[in-house]
Amino acid sequence: MSDPESSPLPSASASTPPPPSATCRNCGGPTCRPSPPTPAPWSEVSPPPAYRPIRAPAINAPANTAAIILSPVPQPLPVPVAAPPYHFQPPSKRIASLDDLRRFNDSPSGRHFLGFVASLSHSVRSRKLSDPLPLHLSPVLTSLVSLLQTLSHWVDQIPPLPHQARYGNPAYRLWHERLSAQLPSLLNPVLSPPGLQAAEVELLPYLLDSFGNATRIDYGTGHETNFAAFLYCLACLDLIKEEDYPALVTRAFVTYLDLMRKLQNTYCLEPAGSHGVWGLDDYHFLPFIFGSAQLIDHKYMKPKSIHNPDILENFSHEYMYLGCVSFVKKAKKGVFAEHSPMLDDISGVAQWSKVNSGLLKMYKAEVLEKVPIMQHFLFGSLIKWE
Repeated sequence: MSDPESSPLPSASASTPPPPSATCRNCGGPTCRPSPPTPAPWSEVSPPPAYRPIRAPAINAPANTAAIILSPVPQPLPVPVAAPPYHFQPPSKRIASLDDLRRFNDSPSGRHFLGFVASLSHSVRSRKLSDPLPLHLSPVLTSLVSLLQTLSHWVDQIPPLPHQARYGNPAYRLWHERLSAQLPSLLNPVLSPPGLQAAEVELLPYLLDSFGNATRIDYGTGHETNFAAFLYCLACLDLIKEEDYPALVTRAFVTYLDLMRKLQNTYCLEPAGSHGVWGLDDYHFLPFIFGSAQLIDHKYMKPKSIHNPDILENFSHEYMYLGCVSFVKKAKKGVFAEHSPMLDDISGVAQWSKVNSGLLKMYKAEVLEKVPIMQHFLFGSLIKWE
């Protein structure tokens, strides 16, 4: 048997050269075995295997990202004030399809409601929660804050019951029963101006549905939107004026947010319609909008500052966005980029103004344009079905 190294090499003039030999991984010399054949490119007959990143569930990622980016930024709009004589009525659900949803968002009520959210966001630009208010807290907002604080005290009086499941402590139903029974009397001081007591029949369902569902023991952005709708109705009745917006966000809405965090932690409310890891938060959206507006033009804190634990610890009580991120990091374990990839991606944006405008567009697309959320939205004489 001849030595392979002494065998003559094939000439360059050979018509069909043999396949190139592989090299030894130890010495680098040629081996006796030919190189493996080059795999054929993928074809329609043999498509590539389905691939889903580990960071998924990609099926929950926003499917219309390009449309969100190209859509116009929602702008602040004045709330149309209702004039007497009023025709208050129990509100009802009207949205059951995509056509109904488009009808609402294209209507004056839909545009003004989104403009109201944008106005609230604009009113707290570059403003800390502890900053002095431009005006004293109005009697209506004082009554509203007192109402929310009373609901918070009830949580202390109704402790959670022994429960094995991860979500849904049944003690929440006891809290909600008290809410349903006593909310009408708690709402009276808010509607104290003459002639507005009759508005209770229309405003009460919005407020009652702002704190979660007692049957499912859950809470989500739809309930939060109902609270925003309740505030919008107060503005329609001229009980809240534009000059009250900074106080409405930094006092009333923050008190509402604190109450909801307390309910979520105490009774383990299940996220309603959660987007999983691709959502901003399992429960809320609006505090991210208002909180990003607070940080616009901040000298030192940038969107990437959410990765600094010292900043979160020292400033989460002053800026809602940082408070929300801090809540997420405490509630979810593991690598932040894996359990909250959307927030991690947003941290790469250079300016808070870009974050704020993007979140306003995302709120319209991911909340106000989603049938599973908006099918529970209510319409009456103030938020009209047009």
